[in-house]
Amino acid sequence: LELSERTMLPLSLLRAGKDNPMQVELKNGETYNGILVNCDIWMNLSLRDVVCTSRDGDKFWKIPECYIRGNNIKYLRVPDEVIDKVVEEPVKKERNDRFQGRGRGRGGPG
Repeated sequence: LELSERTMLPLSLLRAGKDNPMQVELKNGETYNGILVNCDIWMNLSLRDVVCTSRDGDKFWKIPECYIRGNNIKYLRVPDEVIDKVVEEPVKKERNDRFQGRGRGRGGPG
């Protein structure tokens, strides 16, 4: 299937990317290149063998492991092989059956 024809949720992509290299850019401009160890439903990431690059790109730090909070992530860059490994998940449409079959307004029984 073409990429545009597939339904791909971000967490599916992250789960498929486990033990693969990825680049993470934070909202503050820093980038982290490392191997994805784990992720959770809030997109918090654990990386190992990390190279951190400053916002200006002039300073580099090698860190054995780091934790990145999901709300600080600007974007993720993953290898194409990871995208090919993603298991397609059906997009769940939430329905609230509690209100199904009722009309508008307050109404009473019957």
